[in-house]
Amino acid sequence: MDISVVNALTYDDFVKIFGNVVEKCPLISAAIWSHRPFKDLADIETHITEFIDSLPDSGKEGILRCHPDLAGRDLQSGTLTHESQEEQSQAGLTTLDSAEILRMYRLNSQYKERFGFPFVICARMNKKADILRQLSDRLQNERALEREQAIEEVKKICSLRLHNIVLSDIQTKL
Repeated sequence: MDISVVNALTYDDFVKIFGNVVEKCPLISAAIWSHRPFKDLADIETHITEFIDSLPDSGKEGILRCHPDLAGRDLQSGTLTHESQEEQSQAGLTTLDSAEILRMYRLNSQYKERFGFPFVICARMNKKADILRQLSDRLQNERALEREQAIEEVKKICSLRLHNIVLSDIQTKL
């Protein structure tokens, strides 16, 4: 989708199309729609990043709580968003053996108990072994550091999702 098409979208269409670039947070897309016209994809991303960065810690944690557990019950029951399903699949989380599932469940539970939000990592930029290692390693972080690290991962996920929406049409026309 060309940036001129993005800028011509109605509010409802913009929120419908971009509403899940930050997992289950259409409010963010709704909030940045008024910044149109966007110069380019980077401009959209900048507005989203600035919105997230302007939130208090409780708002950032709210964003994190919208994310599913990796390889968790939503994956097992088929209730993940389309984007999360694709991302977890690409990372190899849909092919975990029973021991890996158990380890992931244990680590996810410990993480949520410690921090109060699910572990967030850009699955498309990692494979299952890296995800398991980072989940274990990041359990040692202090809460403030982990919140900021998780928010940085949200921004990576958002960037890749934005590129899928805006650039996918352009690339198919080449």
